Amino acid sequence: MKIKWYGHAAFKITTDKGIRIIIDPYEPGAFNGALSYGKIDEEADIVMVSHDHADHNHVKTISGKYVLVNKVGEYEIRAVKIKAFSSFHDKSAGKERGNNLIFVIAADDLILVHTGDIGHALDPGLLKEIGKTDILLLPVGGFFTIDVAEASKMTDALASRVIIPMHYKTKKCAFPIAPVDEFIKGKGNVRWLDKPEVEIRKDDLPEKPEVLVLKHAL
Repeated sequence: MKIKWYGHAAFKITTDKGIRIIIDPYEPGAFNGALSYGKIDEEADIVMVSHDHADHNHVKTISGKYVLVNKVGEYEIRAVKIKAFSSFHDKSAGKERGNNLIFVIAADDLILVHTGDIGHALDPGLLKEIGKTDILLLPVGGFFTIDVAEASKMTDALASRVIIPMHYKTKKCAFPIAPVDEFIKGKGNVRWLDKPEVEIRKDDLPEKPEVLVLKHAL
């Protein structure tokens, strides 16, 4: 499985069979230019949108005859198994920022979870439904989502082997959120990759949880 980080919460997952999944594509220049990552101009077989905000739902630039997944449910698309669970963008059951989907993707003998803009701790029932994760794509910037401390607790609760931070402040994101440095502070197993893409296989999963910090592609 190849994982490419475009920037913000947008990723492209490519399975060993070549199935292309794009998650949470952003609108370049959204929010009066506060989000200035480049245009995502690629083909996909599956597009997944966690919630209907401009920095997560811009499917207009994605080409190909893709299947759109933006609702709660279980799906099997071209041998990729997907579960979409309901959650919230805030701690007030969606009253502040609305609903959010958590995606659980099973492919290549791996379980990858993209938590969208999760804004609260996961209750025991949802944790049980999601189960243990191999790869966790998690917002760590706070303010609009869970903060650094909550993100660390979530990685432990999901027993994640590989954690890829997302939705944090960079030179191309002027949101009032924290940089990734605050999340990785004090963590012993952190690997900085000077590239936007990493390939992960089941046999290569680390024994201890590892944080992978990718370089945004756009």
